[in-house]
Amino acid sequence: MLGLDAIRNTRVYQEAKEEGKLEGKIEAVPRLLKLGLSLEQIAEALELEIDVVRQAVEKLSS
Repeated sequence: MLGLDAIRNTRVYQEAKEEGKLEGKIEAVPRLLKLGLSLEQIAEALELEIDVVRQAVEKLSS
């Protein structure tokens, strides 16, 4: 049986973990917009590419 450490070292686990982190950051975009931050400030604060932030904002408005 695989131990927890062995599972954590798998590619699938690592990809899922990164995807979860990205989703969490994208979920923060609307809250940061409400606080008055610019798209550039949000991208910098969340360590995201500006295009990712723009896409998140576009999804909000659609």
